[in-house]
Amino acid sequence: MSSDMRVHSWSCSYYLDLEKQWVSGKLTLTPHSLKFIVEKTEEVLVGLPLSSIIEIRKESSLFIFGAITVLEKGQTKHWFSSLQPSRNVVFNVIEHFWRELLLSQPGTAANIPSHVTRGQELMGLMANSQKRMEDTAKDLQQQSEQLDSVLKGLEKMESDLDVADRLLTELETPSWWPFGSKFWKMPAEENLKEGVSSTCEPFGKEGVVITVPAIISERAESHSKLGKLTVLVSALEIYDSCSLLLHRFEKEDVDDIKVHSPYEVSIRQRFIGKPDVAYQLISAKMPEVIPILEVQFSSKIELLEDALVLRNKVFASSAERHAASRPKGCTPHRELPTGGQEGEQLQLQKNLPLFSEGEAQELTQILSKMKGLALDTEAELERQDAALDGITVAVDRATLNVDKQNRRMRKLM
Repeated sequence: MSSDMRVHSWSCSYYLDLEKQWVSGKLTLTPHSLKFIVEKTEEVLVGLPLSSIIEIRKESSLFIFGAITVLEKGQTKHWFSSLQPSRNVVFNVIEHFWRELLLSQPGTAANIPSHVTRGQELMGLMANSQKRMEDTAKDLQQQSEQLDSVLKGLEKMESDLDVADRLLTELETPSWWPFGSKFWKMPAEENLKEGVSSTCEPFGKEGVVITVPAIISERAESHSKLGKLTVLVSALEIYDSCSLLLHRFEKEDVDDIKVHSPYEVSIRQRFIGKPDVAYQLISAKMPEVIPILEVQFSSKIELLEDALVLRNKVFASSAERHAASRPKGCTPHRELPTGGQEGEQLQLQKNLPLFSEGEAQELTQILSKMKGLALDTEAELERQDAALDGITVAVDRATLNVDKQNRRMRKLM
């Protein structure tokens, strides 16, 4: 697939440092580069390989206007502002493709010489991921404290309802009753707390075909979020960055899937009398998903414009595999570079290590911390799920008790 294929483009302004002015144009993202094209002259003013980018940040120009800054190797900083439809959408898409390129195979960005090793880039990326996981863990801790306070309040409410139940029983008991006010507990009251827990067993997971990270937008393009797309044998599931299910498309409920480009698809489910459910997804891994969607939704998928290149690429790759399987006498006359500048460059790329031992140790420490954070987060989420189930049961039980005692009080009045 050509690396010059456009993933997406946005209207924006670029700051010329020498002339001290902003120039309007379009910011275009391809799988391996970022370009800014001037609106009037259609001149490519900036062309950045994604592999040469050190950092992408959200900043403010003149402390007012939102902007995105891209720090290039050599400490060259590029400013992009007035981004349409919004700064967050553009930032999420660019950062997604940049991260996927850094985490891809080593040969992806090996063609560009660099003074910054791949290990340093990965360390910066992993450090940012670790910071985000730590922030998420803090938010989960605060949420856990809120859930605990809710549970304590419900327990206090339940004890108050028990006191009210005993008082009502005293009022309802006739003065001539010889056994006092202690009645036998009904089996329904004893099993009320256990009745719901027996029906909350988790269902078994379906067969997952593939899961890819994606930028998700629902209807409005100006509101997008990080998440992932999971292709199951009988459904499509869309999750947010916290692994919460946003929507599940059953296989028979999907009305159409449009492939806008090899990296962008939209899924829609139509309804009568209410708005359709539609999601637009952009992912660097989407070329791996589209062939699977073509098999599962062959009658509902539609390739549009640039997406046809994906099919041509599949045909070309199959032709190359077929040519590689020919006998030696039938192969075309083509020689691989064994000497000269290209051969020396390939040899240097093979000899250069991806990262040093010190960087490898630091990466190991960061990954071990992230693994611990991930395990703690998973355990905390499971605990909070159980707490939410307990809150749901307690609320239902309190509602039933309040209704029951209201009826008893009305009889006494």
